[in-house]
Amino acid sequence: MVGMRVRLVRDPWWAAAAACFVAFAVGSAAGCEAGRAASDPAAVSAPASARADGTVRVLQMNLCNSGRADCYSGGRAISRAAALIHEHRPDLVSLNEICHDDLAVLEKAMSTTLATGSVASAFGRVNDRDTGAPVRCRNGEDFGDGVLVVVPPTVVSRTFSGANPVQNPRDPEQRVWVCVDVPTRFAGCTTHSTSRDTTTALEQCRQLLGTVIPGLGRPDGLGPLILGADLNLPARGPNGPDACLPGGYHRADDGGLQDVVVGPGLGLRSRSVIDMQGTTDHPGLLVDVALPRG
Repeated sequence: MVGMRVRLVRDPWWAAAAACFVAFAVGSAAGCEAGRAASDPAAVSAPASARADGTVRVLQMNLCNSGRADCYSGGRAISRAAALIHEHRPDLVSLNEICHDDLAVLEKAMSTTLATGSVASAFGRVNDRDTGAPVRCRNGEDFGDGVLVVVPPTVVSRTFSGANPVQNPRDPEQRVWVCVDVPTRFAGCTTHSTSRDTTTALEQCRQLLGTVIPGLGRPDGLGPLILGADLNLPARGPNGPDACLPGGYHRADDGGLQDVVVGPGLGLRSRSVIDMQGTTDHPGLLVDVALPRG
């Protein structure tokens, strides 16, 4: 098991990854291999069923697919996400800013990568703060966050979701969390913290990891926990995610606002930042997680 906190910003490959992402952002992606993770190629390979036992591959994406934001790309983010699922074959996909039916499209894409087992999914609907009604995508579907998890044969997964107990009174979107628990392996979760106020985003992170998720689960507890999320907290500095992680938790980030957080007993093996080719305003974040031995 690897128990370190990933600080890959100092590693040589991170400089190349950052340069690639910046070049892409200003419209010059020459020299960046389209569709590849900006890291060691060893992080991109086998399907879940062929991977070394004890490794969980996590793909975190904010797809900006509501149709209401400037970063909307006419649905191309879903196609890009499906292509990345086929390429990297993750065990867990965490998704922010999607429409309800996007989850089914990506679940189907993930199912085609499996030799055995199935894919479990869960969707967390975002409600309007003032009316309590669902926030809608431009196409009329519910707007929210989702999780996809590979489930081994004969295992029965469970889903959980809810509104964060801390909300920003100036944010019209009531922020939510959603989890899929796979009893023999891990609980995969996501959330999308408020973008309106860092102090509130930090408290949402604290409440989720310190109170909400630990209060869920089987009689013997939920977990081990893997959270892929857009925490809307800067990767570095006093107001970053480190300020809201309970003891024993570790994280890997995209250098921006997204993280993969793992609970006690889990380790971080590798982390890659992926070019989304202009389909959304966030990169993809690919992380290999080490489950406990035994």
